Amino acid sequence: MKKAANTSDLASSEKLWASEAFWRSYCPSMHILDGEYLNSQPLFSVDGQTAENLKELVGTEGYFQLLPNEWNLPLAEMAALAARLDKEGIPAPFVFVFDEFWLLGVKVKSLVEAVLGPAFMRLPDFWAWHVDPQRGDSGWKPHRDKGYRALREDGSTKALTIWLPLTDATTLNGCMYIVPANRDPTYGTPMDDDWKFEYSDIRALPAPAGTIFGWNQAVLHWGSNTSPRETRPRISVAFEFQAMDIEPFNQPLMNPQSVPDFPSRLRLIAKQILQYQHMYPLSDEVRGIAEKIAAT
Repeated sequence: MKKAANTSDLASSEKLWASEAFWRSYCPSMHILDGEYLNSQPLFSVDGQTAENLKELVGTEGYFQLLPNEWNLPLAEMAALAARLDKEGIPAPFVFVFDEFWLLGVKVKSLVEAVLGPAFMRLPDFWAWHVDPQRGDSGWKPHRDKGYRALREDGSTKALTIWLPLTDATTLNGCMYIVPANRDPTYGTPMDDDWKFEYSDIRALPAPAGTIFGWNQAVLHWGSNTSPRETRPRISVAFEFQAMDIEPFNQPLMNPQSVPDFPSRLRLIAKQILQYQHMYPLSDEVRGIAEKIAAT
């Protein structure tokens, strides 16, 4: 778990954090509600066989991993932005002020569709991580995103997480670990909080920047503890999606091909900061700012 950010003097930042002008000047090379830029971005495409393979992998092992693709996005600059926010005590999810980060979730439509089918929505659940080995940070502790409730009676998934490292994820800077579904005795059962897997079945998932991971929300996974031998932080983002034919796991559900307007982005960012504070402890100042933004 990451330590609470150094938030001295941040209480006065509320008006800045809620200001579109502030964010445009903060990183002028990135985009905010730039229709021409958004519309020029191609989506990923997968052939029928690849789509079948992805669905099968998620059904058997609970996850898939795809090598880096041509994102047509400035991943290194996006990672640098997350690092700057972290250095200045601003929660990393504020990267989602910018179009580039929403496009990460938009571009993977065909991959999500392969697993959930064509009728799916984006959940209001996303995050950005800056895991710093030099600070002793770690990723999130072992957990299942939604557990067995995220599976249908036939074992297929109702909800999918897409996780994307923007920097290389290594075994020393907090790469993901997973217990494959077919090696997890309590996976998909009401007893899935009683872990009975063999340690030798744990799978490390180091990956270069730009790799695409997808896992169903019943599979057990975590980000590892870091080592000070690693100098590079693990910077990553995640999105969550669910099928449309079930009750919402969280609200508001969103069109997965849309990007929120600026006020909605701010409220969604504040929502993430508040709903994940059990993972990322908040200072009173940051909690207060998030509560005020969420209430606007």
